[in-house]
Amino acid sequence: MSSTQKDQHGARSQRFQEADKPHRRKREKTYSCDECGKDFTLAQSLKRHQLIHSGVKPYSCNECGKGFTRTGSLKTHQLIHSGVKPYSCDECGKGFTWTGSLKTHQLIHSGVKPYSCELCGKSFTQAENLKTHQLIHSGVKPYSCELCGKSFTQAGSLKAHQLIHSGVKPYSCDLCGKSFNRAGNLKTHQLIHSGVKPYSCELCGATMNSSAIGAVATIVFRSTPRCLKAADMVPPLLNSLKILLYWVTTCLGFWTAIERT
Repeated sequence: MSSTQKDQHGARSQRFQEADKPHRRKREKTYSCDECGKDFTLAQSLKRHQLIHSGVKPYSCNECGKGFTRTGSLKTHQLIHSGVKPYSCDECGKGFTWTGSLKTHQLIHSGVKPYSCELCGKSFTQAENLKTHQLIHSGVKPYSCELCGKSFTQAGSLKAHQLIHSGVKPYSCDLCGKSFNRAGNLKTHQLIHSGVKPYSCELCGATMNSSAIGAVATIVFRSTPRCLKAADMVPPLLNSLKILLYWVTTCLGFWTAIERT
């Protein structure tokens, strides 16, 4: 075969290959899902996909019994029980089971909050946190307590609430041993030992270790700054005897002294 014939043969072969490509592309997505219309190149991929619509989860975790539609998802889940966290943050060293969780965490260090609420403008690092926040505006509280019927926007808030009924107080003070059902309450309590009083009354200037006391004092004296009758000044917010006692002895004492001068 001459060089000219070889060139002609090569050109024809290339044309056939180019002409065949679109046919292969059209034949690639042969299998489509009747439920959602998604296309697949392999019948096996379609079958695996259809498990999502059927609700069948043939692969279950031996530790907790949670089911999955794919073996890969099961293996990823099992890392939770193993305690293995192969992905760690370069900034703080915190470990994660999934790369996605690490990337989301790294937004905290960068300060980037790409998800913002259209109603109030508050921003979040995760789309899921934004969705949870939006429940506040909608008034929807999908999680309710079976014992008292109180409803919450977040599952975590419900779990924290249920500790009240159970009597379990998992957070204890290292200095005095006092226990609490919420980590936030423990942190507030620890301010007593530290002597730090970050909250202050806007009107009398008295410093406090509880924001609740400061809020009550401000509300009271904004509404009735000159009334010295305690019975007239106690608002519904004063539902704590400790707050009431602090208010009477500190803020009310301040205004009594002012009135006498």
